[in-house]
Amino acid sequence: MIAFVQGQVAAIAAGTAVVEVGGVGMAVQCTPATLAGLRPGEHARLATSLVVREDSLTLYGFADDDERATFEILQAAPGVGPRLAQAMLGVHSPDALRLAVAGGDAKALIAVPGIGKAKAAKLLLEYKDKLGAPHGSVPAQKPVATGPAPWSEQLHAALVGLGYAPREADEAVAAVTPEAEAQSTTDVGALLRAALRTLNRTR
Repeated sequence: MIAFVQGQVAAIAAGTAVVEVGGVGMAVQCTPATLAGLRPGEHARLATSLVVREDSLTLYGFADDDERATFEILQAAPGVGPRLAQAMLGVHSPDALRLAVAGGDAKALIAVPGIGKAKAAKLLLEYKDKLGAPHGSVPAQKPVATGPAPWSEQLHAALVGLGYAPREADEAVAAVTPEAEAQSTTDVGALLRAALRTLNRTR
């Protein structure tokens, strides 16, 4: 198992970061929040989980070991593959997922693209004794690190990374623009939560 990769960030694309390790570029699948904290040319360390399939080897990257451990529990559930598990971590932090499961909060799971009411109910039962207790009081969504790109571009990329069509992402960005303009310091994480709420209402 590849527990982590560490090196210079060579490139960042939609859903993927390339980290140079010993002269080799390792392609790592990451959530929008994790990608937002990386910068090409800068050093990075990502906890990783290698998913092996008959026709592929895919490396998933995370901001810390807790995210990786949670990902491995999530994707081991029946009907949940690594992409859906990653989408869950793209919307909620590990502790937010623990809080949701502990409290039977199906709405929190339904906020994840690809999870409907029936699946949310099944997952609450599946994860009940596996995710464990919350480690502390945390917001339901990890703040997405700010960077040189405008908030609207970050938000749009995050929504597309979660599986929404570019047109849907455009509409969601427009819907939360008043909220963004009212903030003294732009909180992309809060805007992502608001955008997901608008998208869920229209589906």
